[in-house]
Amino acid sequence: MPTQTAATTTTSSPTPGIVHLTAGGVSLVLDCRDAALPAIVHWGAALGALDEDSLVALAAASVPPVAQNEPDVPVRLAVLPEPHRGWSGRPGLAGHRDGRDWSPAFTVTALDVRLHGDDGSDGTGTGTGTGTGTGTGTGTSTDTRTGTSAGTDAGTDAGTGGTVTADAEDRTAGLAVRVTVEMLASGLVRARAAVTNTAAGTYIVDDLTVAFPVPSRAREVLDLAGRWGKERTPQRRELVVGTHERDSRKGRTGPDAATVLSVGVPGFGFASGEVWGVHTAWSGNHRHYAERLSTGRQVAGGSELLLPGEVRLGTGETYEGPWVYAAYGDGLDDQARRFHRWLRSRPQHPTSPRPVTINVWEAVYFDHDLAKLTELAERAARLGVERYVLDDGWFRHRRDDHAGLGDWYVDEGVWPDGLGPIVDRVRALGMQFGLWFEPEMVNEDSDLARAHPEWIMQADGRLPVRSRDQQVLNLAIPEAFAHVLERMTAIIGEYGIDYVKWDHNRDLVEAGHRGGGAAVHEQTLAAYRLMATLKERFPALEIEACASGGARVDLGVLEHTDRVWVSDDIDPLERQQMHRWTQQLLPPELLGAHVASGTSHSTGRRHDVSFRAGTAMIGHFGIEWDLTQATPEEETTLAEWIALHQEWRGLLHGGDLVRNDEVDPTRLVYGVVAPDRRDALFFLVSTGRSEVSGTGPMRFRDLDPGVTYRVDPVFRGPDHLLNPPSWWSGERRFPGRVLGTVGLEVPLLPADCVVPFRVTAV
Repeated sequence: MPTQTAATTTTSSPTPGIVHLTAGGVSLVLDCRDAALPAIVHWGAALGALDEDSLVALAAASVPPVAQNEPDVPVRLAVLPEPHRGWSGRPGLAGHRDGRDWSPAFTVTALDVRLHGDDGSDGTGTGTGTGTGTGTGTGTSTDTRTGTSAGTDAGTDAGTGGTVTADAEDRTAGLAVRVTVEMLASGLVRARAAVTNTAAGTYIVDDLTVAFPVPSRAREVLDLAGRWGKERTPQRRELVVGTHERDSRKGRTGPDAATVLSVGVPGFGFASGEVWGVHTAWSGNHRHYAERLSTGRQVAGGSELLLPGEVRLGTGETYEGPWVYAAYGDGLDDQARRFHRWLRSRPQHPTSPRPVTINVWEAVYFDHDLAKLTELAERAARLGVERYVLDDGWFRHRRDDHAGLGDWYVDEGVWPDGLGPIVDRVRALGMQFGLWFEPEMVNEDSDLARAHPEWIMQADGRLPVRSRDQQVLNLAIPEAFAHVLERMTAIIGEYGIDYVKWDHNRDLVEAGHRGGGAAVHEQTLAAYRLMATLKERFPALEIEACASGGARVDLGVLEHTDRVWVSDDIDPLERQQMHRWTQQLLPPELLGAHVASGTSHSTGRRHDVSFRAGTAMIGHFGIEWDLTQATPEEETTLAEWIALHQEWRGLLHGGDLVRNDEVDPTRLVYGVVAPDRRDALFFLVSTGRSEVSGTGPMRFRDLDPGVTYRVDPVFRGPDHLLNPPSWWSGERRFPGRVLGTVGLEVPLLPADCVVPFRVTAV
């Protein structure tokens, strides 16, 4: 994970007291006094500049009273929650040394506070630290820190953010921990913990959880669920006493992953309502949870989910948990923008225009014929496509999905001249060339499995149940890792591959070393390492994270990849909802959004080109359709949508996400607004037939209320509109305040229809 650099100040014990970090309209106040692990006093809306007395008063006012039959002193909730402080919820560290050292009591030995300086990210402001430190040192310290960086969040206090790192130990238990809390320039917060065994003997780590306090006024939980072909479906419930826990034991993120688990004030929506959410940035087994105790204290947190005995620390060894991101917002859009702005600020974030892509999977499946594939390339190039991806089926023995995985050699029977003829033709047409791999998998019916059966992940000497007729290749074995790396390097290097579609088509069940212990943790790290090594060898290479569609969507894999495949289901009606909720974490440019076949291969529904293409607009636009079956009229319409996307993609992939809270379940309104609010794109979508003839005015949110805008409906393909309102034939100029508050009447639309609107300041 990248760390923002800045001027730094470092203090050892005694601690610097109370640290106030602020950025992007968010404040984070940490109590680091008394040689205790950092505890969050406030995480939420920006508090403005606070002096020493105000911070001390805030910390004092945040201490809950002691109720009957509770510990005799107020319970201190650290970022790494500690039972020895009286916390009765999920502990931060769970583990033992042969049954001992299971409840450590940590004392901070050093505290490092770093403010982010002017690094070009989106925030300006201050951070302060003040207070009295006691513990392993003596005396007192008062610490005040300030810093600035460029840009602001409109209408809010913005700041630099910063990082607080606490090192602590329990000499009796023979353990040391490091807790790191960072506020990024967008107002996004992240935390992680690491534990080191400092004593003799093996220490078994069962869990290492970081937690963020949530105010008692937040009583509704929203997270995501789903399945293959219907990823990221929202679910909402009341937060009651107990634990709302979302575990993923699939060895990958999963189509049913919580993604972002949020707790908010009752009734929160996209536009308003305070919400506090967490995301565990890990692509293996993981946990998200929200917890409410009988005391009224509430937290949200996350961790890697470790299998029994998976992490065993010898003397001097360290286990570090994944980053857990925490996003506060006034509404879900505000929360999502914090993720989006941070992702866009990363040095590895894609900056070139996202190339319009064709993937030939649904056009040919395993039937690789050079003439057909060449015709698809030529048709795609005429439409304006910029990247061509050859999917599964190009390597040895891969005539269906029962054999060949792991044999990463071009199939000489299908491609007697290698991939050169199709690669050369695609490049001659001006397109990039991409290729499908599934590096972490193997078929039992493959040369690789026959040569190295010991490389297959398993438990107690037996193979796991098959899924998609395949098994998992143990990349934690150095020889297996080296083999896959060599084969991918050879293919990518020989053909100059621009883009890898990296698939992962089964869950990890009984995923362990042959004759040894569980190994999902090591497998996840090995997959990251393989991606990183290929990126080092081929700096221009882009990678798409695909896993049976959208089963690997998280900020861990996004450190090594350039987009995700949202779902194998590209039915536009299903994709409308999947795009809407995947964008709670990721900005549109990271979402593979393709134009489906006329009749969906997943659902059997049929939709016209405009609904399919209009749905793909707010993403990384592509095509997954046999273009040889398209009529001339369909090709013309598709070319118009492609040209429109290419004209608009700078705004689509750089603007602030807007999603309206609509009452009518058959209508969606969403779009993007430029950071300077001079330009915007909105989409009106009809997903069915309402019980009323008119669904009411469409509001254009988050424009500048003091600016006048021109609103231009945009049409591509056949005109499906019924009785457009009278304002469509006028000058179409309206104040931003009117557009955002009152809105404009819209035409009567048939089901399954998209109408874009270009909104421009005049």
